[in-house]
Amino acid sequence: MQELHDASLAPLTTFRLGGPATRLITATTDDEVIAAVREADATGIPLLLIGGGSNLVISDKGFDGTALRIATRGFTLDGTRLELAAGENWSDAVARTVEAGLAGIECLAGIPGSAGATPIQNVGAYGQDVSATITEVIAYDRRADEVVAIPNTDCAFSYRHSRFKADPDRHVVLRVRFELEDAGGLSAPVRYAETARVLGVEVGDRVPAVIARETVLGLRAGKGMVLDPEDHDTWSAGSFFTNPVLDEAAYTAFLARVAERLGPDTAPPAFPAGDGHVKTSAAWLIDRAGFTKGYGSGPARISTKHTLALTNRGAATTEDLLALAREVVAGVETAFGVRLVNEPVTVGVSL
Repeated sequence: MQELHDASLAPLTTFRLGGPATRLITATTDDEVIAAVREADATGIPLLLIGGGSNLVISDKGFDGTALRIATRGFTLDGTRLELAAGENWSDAVARTVEAGLAGIECLAGIPGSAGATPIQNVGAYGQDVSATITEVIAYDRRADEVVAIPNTDCAFSYRHSRFKADPDRHVVLRVRFELEDAGGLSAPVRYAETARVLGVEVGDRVPAVIARETVLGLRAGKGMVLDPEDHDTWSAGSFFTNPVLDEAAYTAFLARVAERLGPDTAPPAFPAGDGHVKTSAAWLIDRAGFTKGYGSGPARISTKHTLALTNRGAATTEDLLALAREVVAGVETAFGVRLVNEPVTVGVSL
């Protein structure tokens, strides 16, 4: 277990932003993770968990406490059952399952970060969510001081949410178990219209899993959503805002604002979200509110490839990023009456 003091956290995040931690511990085994968490809890020292750093916005002042970088490794495939250590690189793990001819997470290719973060955020893209294939999460319960196995049904998964995100100080994810599908090398049914269009198939069709993964990687790269140290459009946290989910009254008011601003024939994206709710597109809202690709004149700007990504152009600070995020939130709310919610976790700062 490696320990550093006054260590910069910026290199551990995909934004490349954030000040130093009082202490930075890198744990490579589950036992080391648990020991570090127990020590922090016993002493009352604030604790920040870091995996792949792809979903973190850390204050320029840094973190006054212990930052624990989870760097555990473990990829175990038994038939269609997959177990990943929390520190495993998620995108690499997806590639290995596709190489094994298995389906279920192939459309989650290219998503940066670690496996342990996937159940927390209920990571999803291009018609797949990890909640569809996760069977259980092995975690350290900080309140009970024990390792527990939490089945899928107890994870409270919903859109970009889970019990782990709702109560972030209770569980530390150690391992994640999945049940994938052996479809003879084919993908799961294609659920996303854009993916189906590019593949030249109908929604619900299957294609070779290898082709599905390559197609998704191409789509993500075109939007600056595949990490590339030479491309500042990827110095981001991917989608910075979640897609708003509106109840019936809020959706009716939203449609009225759209008609007033853009004309009565304008139809915003709308997707059923259960219980009378409708999900609309954050990217559409941002663009129609006047924040187009490349928006901004400072060191933090909207991606030149995708309006949903806020980026560090190389010399930004966290405050630069937050100023841009607040401008976007205020502009969308003024234009459409919808308040955007940030997807990344903020540390020592808020919108």
